[in-house]
Amino acid sequence: VHDGHEEVLARLGYCTKEKSIGVLTAEVGAGITLALRALTAGLDPSRHTVVYFFGLAGLKGFYLSLVEALGGGGGFFRAQLTAEARSLIAIETQQKKKNLVIIVDEAHQAPVELLEELRLLTNESMDSVSPFALILSGQPTLRRKLHLTALNALAQRVALRCQLKGLSLEESAGYVRHHLTRVGRSDPLFSDDAVSLIHRSSNGIPRKINNICTQSLIAGFLEKKNIIDEATAKRAVAELEAD
Repeated sequence: VHDGHEEVLARLGYCTKEKSIGVLTAEVGAGITLALRALTAGLDPSRHTVVYFFGLAGLKGFYLSLVEALGGGGGFFRAQLTAEARSLIAIETQQKKKNLVIIVDEAHQAPVELLEELRLLTNESMDSVSPFALILSGQPTLRRKLHLTALNALAQRVALRCQLKGLSLEESAGYVRHHLTRVGRSDPLFSDDAVSLIHRSSNGIPRKINNICTQSLIAGFLEKKNIIDEATAKRAVAELEAD
């Protein structure tokens, strides 16, 4: 978890404490799932109940999954599932005194009607206090989606908006060193110029760094090089861009 993640985690932690709605966006491969895992790992399970969704296709499927996650039996009809979900939320938050945190990853793919339903669930107490914290995460298109007229009410209730950025040059270099250390390589394998090129070409996105480094290692092996230099890294980037 790098410095940018630390700041985001602190802000999301505040969101879970205040039972508000937070939106987290990032480019593909920037580490949203890692950030969410770190967030949930830092929550005390004796005080928090976390329900995590990876993408949502429809209202019935959402309510069925929510009911099952909260220990309910579920049902066939959506109205039945909706009523049971609201009852289970009340039990979790009022009787068990738990802080309920609902996380929807890949929320940019969620239907508009489902996002609006989530907003209604947070509005149980006539706008006074939300019964749970809601975190919506996804690609930057999620921010644009929230500008839709149909989601105005949801957008107005969002208390926190975070953008997870790529690594800095220093963090990218540390990221590469860390992975090399994990496989037993203590001496430098990438030249400073190569690391700088990899950082620029990847915009500091961890998944892109991984791909370029892997391609660079293959190129270096074929060229029988002991050190991945800038020229080798540049050829690796060209190879990936050609794909």
